[in-house]
Amino acid sequence: MEESAARKASLPAPMPERLTSLDAYRGFVMFLMMAEVLRLRATSEAFPESGFWSFLAYHQSHVAWVGCSLHDLIQPSFSFIVGVALPFSIVARSARGQSRQRMTLHAFWRALLLILLGVFLRSTGAPQTYWTFEDTLSQIGLGYGFLFLLGFQSVIVQWVAVAVLLVGYWLAFALYPLPGPAFDWVAIGLAPDWAHNATGFAAHWNKNTNLAWAFDTWFLNLFPRASTFICNGGGYATLSFIPTLATMILGLLAGGLLQSDRTKKDKVRLLVIAGLAGLALGWLLGALGICPVVKRIWTPSWTLFSGGWCVLLLALFYAVIDWAKIKKSAFPLVVIGMNSIAAYCMAHLFENFIGANLKTHLGQDFFKLFGAGHEQLFHGAAVLLGFWLILYWMYRRRIFLRI
Repeated sequence: MEESAARKASLPAPMPERLTSLDAYRGFVMFLMMAEVLRLRATSEAFPESGFWSFLAYHQSHVAWVGCSLHDLIQPSFSFIVGVALPFSIVARSARGQSRQRMTLHAFWRALLLILLGVFLRSTGAPQTYWTFEDTLSQIGLGYGFLFLLGFQSVIVQWVAVAVLLVGYWLAFALYPLPGPAFDWVAIGLAPDWAHNATGFAAHWNKNTNLAWAFDTWFLNLFPRASTFICNGGGYATLSFIPTLATMILGLLAGGLLQSDRTKKDKVRLLVIAGLAGLALGWLLGALGICPVVKRIWTPSWTLFSGGWCVLLLALFYAVIDWAKIKKSAFPLVVIGMNSIAAYCMAHLFENFIGANLKTHLGQDFFKLFGAGHEQLFHGAAVLLGFWLILYWMYRRRIFLRI
């Protein structure tokens, strides 16, 4: 009996069960990104009196500054899912006998590849490498190594890390001086009375006048550029990786909960409570003028608000798929979610290729058969189907792009 126990102790730890719900959630996020090819805004403009198309167009666009649409939740969801998956990845790698040192080296190598892949995708079609780091993959890469190290820490340490990141980031913006009367608004493509500019204390988070913008006017000009960096047209910033890391840590905490021995009912209940709390706190900070909810510079209130949505979406997918065992209907999303890096690259690189070939083989006027207002919609739907069929082909042949 002692020999049998010793033999069992020497066996590798069992591989963790794969969460179908996490693959489906990831697939849903990637689907929203790939679905940009539907060009719902063009359809909405063709039918200006339709509230239905107006609603869909709004949620396929980023808000101008303060606020949130469904499209704004793509990047935080992708970042959050990276954190959720990490505890399962660590257990799986440990079960394969990998040492912590080897896993750590792989994590930082993966971080570097993500940063560079983001730069590559942003440089597509540019005359030279476009050194910018606001891409989703680059933002994740900049914080991923630190996230991995936190994956071995206690829950308390992880919560403390979230608090330090968010409070410190908020304080840094709050202490950065507001633009003076001589500030050159024309240079950043805005006017002092831009409709989305906040007044009072909240003005510390206005577009291209904040700490993150100032950092980029120094940092990004250290790289070779076709012209001097003055501002990002959308207001996006490199330093957003700091609160993005907090979003990933929230995912890490959620992943730890899903990995725990709690019942599935308790897991869903705690996720729902945490999600609602994040939504309420993020909204309250914005409503009180303490910190506006802005995705483009990833304000601390945005981290909490979007994090609340991410936790609720995770709870929904987990409850439906892994608790209620309704898995068959999630298969189309799982196909996308299990190859998320491939889906991300395809959405950036293959749209024009697939779209042009569709018109070549079906005829340049084929999609006009659906009517002028629906031409781009059906053309985009055909491209989207092409994306999915490629991913399905890869899925059937067990071809998964990993970094």
